[in-house]
Amino acid sequence: MGFLKHIRSKSKIKTEGNSASQIHNQYATSPARQGPQGLAARLPINVLELLFSIICPHTLDKSYMPSENSMVEDGCMLCDMRDLAHCAQVSRRWSEPAQKLLYKSIRIDAVHYCELEIELAEKRKRRSFFEHNADPKDIPKLRLEFLQKTVRDNNLLAVKVQLLKMPYMTRESCKTELARTVSVLPNLQYVDLPDGFFSDDGSSHILKQELQARCPDIRKMTYNTGSEESFALLAQRRHWQGLEIVELSRLNVEPSTLLRVLASLPTLHELKITELPWLDDAVFQPTSTLPPFPPLQRLILEETPNVTANGLATYLQRPETREALSSLTLTTTGVTPSALHLILTNAPHLTHLSITETVTRSFPLTPIPPLTSPSLKTLFYEITSSPHAHGLQKPAESYYDYLTRSLLTSSLPTLRSLYVRDPTFADSLILAPPAPFFASTSTTSTRQQGFAQSLEVYSKGLDELEWNFTCISPPSAPGRRGSASVTRPLSLYRMSGSGLSSPWGGDARRSVVVPNGFGGFLAVPTEEGGSLQGKGHKREGSRQDLWR
Repeated sequence: MGFLKHIRSKSKIKTEGNSASQIHNQYATSPARQGPQGLAARLPINVLELLFSIICPHTLDKSYMPSENSMVEDGCMLCDMRDLAHCAQVSRRWSEPAQKLLYKSIRIDAVHYCELEIELAEKRKRRSFFEHNADPKDIPKLRLEFLQKTVRDNNLLAVKVQLLKMPYMTRESCKTELARTVSVLPNLQYVDLPDGFFSDDGSSHILKQELQARCPDIRKMTYNTGSEESFALLAQRRHWQGLEIVELSRLNVEPSTLLRVLASLPTLHELKITELPWLDDAVFQPTSTLPPFPPLQRLILEETPNVTANGLATYLQRPETREALSSLTLTTTGVTPSALHLILTNAPHLTHLSITETVTRSFPLTPIPPLTSPSLKTLFYEITSSPHAHGLQKPAESYYDYLTRSLLTSSLPTLRSLYVRDPTFADSLILAPPAPFFASTSTTSTRQQGFAQSLEVYSKGLDELEWNFTCISPPSAPGRRGSASVTRPLSLYRMSGSGLSSPWGGDARRSVVVPNGFGGFLAVPTEEGGSLQGKGHKREGSRQDLWR
């Protein structure tokens, strides 16, 4: 009897325990405690991609610039990529959008830009007895080898890769690994390449063969001295029909070859030409035997002394080119500042214009029409006097007088940013306007005189290393002069919260601004209570403050 009573008591305890656990599970099951099955798991895919892009900002990089020129201003890119990889492991729903961002724009960095690099460097020094005298590990090369193994083993990830960026020394020393990596990336649009690749160096021959055969969607390519044969083959093999940006530097090819190759690229919209002394206005003249110079959105000419404003004006007379061109950069060309009005008149959609010239003679005394454009927003007007020019007045001053008169006649109504190499240029805009000496035309005679628009002026002298910012406002009432803010260095303007860099707004770091002896300024960290102000890594005994 006692044995049966013991069995009944145990069964009763078990039944009561099961009912209690059922009641607990009934109240414990809530969406807030379901982990991946909760609210975060039901977010739309586009919302997840937005959140993941905030976690790893450099995945949104779509620029075709090398790694050293496309760095994220704030944060550690390797740590951000690690956090995004962890998000891809949360659930299957999170895996697809996270991997899409993780492999779309890949960036290999040499070091962590945070305090973690200090700890990793210490761990790398702790080697075993047998590795005590071994060579230090090339970390970027190891990361490239890991990426190579991943994309070669998983084709679904390989087709996602569109951009691949890496440090300069890595792409110069790891050409074989880079060739094996790009050979399985069919949708690659841009990759950081060694310098020898652009001049047909023999060490980059295998890499070039792989890129031409396996990556037909390349969007940017550069051709330097020595790559004339590869450049000419573009018009015959047509292996990179998706090229959008082409840079030519010191090439020795015939003008007919240049026109045929450029005409064979249907998606070309940006062209940079550097140090081509044989290039002249003849390439812009239409002929019946050669294709015309293609329409471009952005044209950059550097060290081309035989290209003049008349040649560019002829190029812009074609309707398709006149409607397409939005950015023009001229550096040491045959285009003189006194002939810029010919280009602006024929470019109704030009929003960015840059001219950099060293002048030896003053502005012509003959009447010249003002600079007139209904669309120009940014103007780089960097005119400097030649060191061989002697006299009481520098030649560049007359060119800035011409620019001042153009602004005072309201000929550039949409201009918002102006860059000049005259530190006193901002003062000339708020003074009384001088008598104009332009050619008497119907447009200039009826145009209202005086400065009538808000303008951001960035000025820099010959002995200064940083742009100085001045904000100029038009007169508040007729008969009054305009007003200008205090001219200050651009770095100090950014710290005010209303400048060009949004991450500095609000919690801008406190600093002491002191001159550096060359016209610029140095920032010295301030201390309160014996600690540095800011978000840097704090370790006792470190040499962060180099001013102590």
